[in-house]
Amino acid sequence: MQKLARTSLVYLIVGLVFGVYYREFTKFTGFNGKTQLAVLHTHTLVLGMLFFLLVLLLEKNFSLSQQKHFNKFFLFFNLGLIITLAMLLVHGTLTVLGHPDSAAISGIAGMGHILLTIGLGFFFHCLLKSLPSA
Repeated sequence: MQKLARTSLVYLIVGLVFGVYYREFTKFTGFNGKTQLAVLHTHTLVLGMLFFLLVLLLEKNFSLSQQKHFNKFFLFFNLGLIITLAMLLVHGTLTVLGHPDSAAISGIAGMGHILLTIGLGFFFHCLLKSLPSA
């Protein structure tokens, strides 16, 4: 359970840093348009901090970590989220700096989303196996 709480805390800190980065970077460059940086803060807080707090509560009640695929969930979800957040950061920063969109960034972000989806699949498998039979 400590691992889940610490993971949530790390995403909280990173999410807050991303919020400050968005505000200060766009202010420094005088950028007023739309950028991926605007959603980076909330994505990190919801998919990182809040999600892992919910997993922590489910772990306390249903011992999710006892399921054999729990570590796969943890790995795939975190890897997918880190890649997705990194691409939001890169894409948003490049947008603010006036660089055109890149297919490579979109492709890597797509791979991050795929890993997130695989992680969520493992998560729900663990959750369903942990619930008492009806």
